[in-house]
Amino acid sequence: MSDNNKKPVSPVDEFLPWRQLLLFGGQHVLVMAASPIASVFLMATALGFSSDLTLQLLSATFLVCGLGTLLQSLGLRGCGSRLPFIMLPGGAPIMLFILIAQQNGVATASGAVILTGFFYFLVLPVFRRLLRFFPSVVVGTMLLLVSVNLVKLSGQLIVGEPGTAGFAAPQQLLLAFSTIFITVLCSRLLRGTFGQLSILLGLIGGSLLAVALGAFDSSRLSLLPLLNLPTLMPFGVPQFDLFASIPLMLFCLVSMVEATGQTVAISEAVDKPLDINRDVVRTIRGDALASILGGFMGTSLIITSGENIGVIRATGVRSRYVTAVSGLLLLLFALLAPLARLIEGVPQAVVGGTSLIVFAIVGTMGIDMLRKVDLRDHGNMYVVSVALAVGLLPILVPGVYSHFPDGLASLLGNGVAMGALTAALMNFVFHCVGRQPASVAAKTKLIN
Repeated sequence: MSDNNKKPVSPVDEFLPWRQLLLFGGQHVLVMAASPIASVFLMATALGFSSDLTLQLLSATFLVCGLGTLLQSLGLRGCGSRLPFIMLPGGAPIMLFILIAQQNGVATASGAVILTGFFYFLVLPVFRRLLRFFPSVVVGTMLLLVSVNLVKLSGQLIVGEPGTAGFAAPQQLLLAFSTIFITVLCSRLLRGTFGQLSILLGLIGGSLLAVALGAFDSSRLSLLPLLNLPTLMPFGVPQFDLFASIPLMLFCLVSMVEATGQTVAISEAVDKPLDINRDVVRTIRGDALASILGGFMGTSLIITSGENIGVIRATGVRSRYVTAVSGLLLLLFALLAPLARLIEGVPQAVVGGTSLIVFAIVGTMGIDMLRKVDLRDHGNMYVVSVALAVGLLPILVPGVYSHFPDGLASLLGNGVAMGALTAALMNFVFHCVGRQPASVAAKTKLIN
């Protein structure tokens, strides 16, 4: 067969040269590395883990994230979307894990993660029938909420928490805005591969400025120990308590909604035709398998992350083999302790500056999706406005549900989840309830 008759390769399936795969894959990892590090240290602080156990859990988290990323990027027998996804620990699941551990013990929290992983498979056939209730107006609204929530988290990385020492220190703001400036400058002036690596170059430039200002934490940099092997069942044999697992199981329903929106969004970003019943189901199965493995390794739920969609849009690099290489690099970080410590030393303000750009791009994708929706339509206007109201409230007013029971407060306080569910419900009320079939509506119009 001649070259002219060969079927063109889709951008998402393009296998780039190894040098580009390593560079672009490393860019994804460095942008996303703050999430697993922050989640492990939050868990360690809240539950009083030793430094050795904390390092083991950091290694385990990188390991599961790497394997999950490989699964989503390459796919395996109906599991994994074969889209350029990065798998990360979710913020809400970490808080629920801590809550279960404080009330019932860490072994029970690990058991809850494993039970929730199997619960995904149990409810997936029912959820599959509901996918038609998540059109562009719902997904676009969810992406806007995701962007606002993530931008807020990035801002907290830069300035810290109000009332803490060093809150909004000028040096932190300098590092963040310098990182953004370097990123934009590289994107504007450089061409080809270097232009596509502008996010990575901005991160490196911000880190070098931090070194010059003495803000780079080098206290833990060491070549020894060289290897850091994760431990299976670090908290002992998992304990299975169905009642204690309910908060995480409820969140898994929310996670499936988020996975739906992320799969739709990333398919648009890479120009891949979407079969929502096939691709979303594969994404959720990948989340379930990664979470089950995470439960045995001592982590909370490991789920697909929408953050890397911003990196894809910013760089224009759409190959799923890039994130597959990111998965391999995450495995390398899991085993080589010096690499994990090096990433840990990058100032949060630098990571926050990079994240601000990436996460805001996710918001532009939501705006672009809503731009294709007729917002002059009475129903669509209420779908978006009520969903934004419900979703933005807990994001902009933290603690609004603080007087509710802990599990319910965590669920209601997830603005992205509640906004997405509200959008789906409002869309059902305005566009599905009492709606006539097209043939009946046409006949009625002719009679009148």
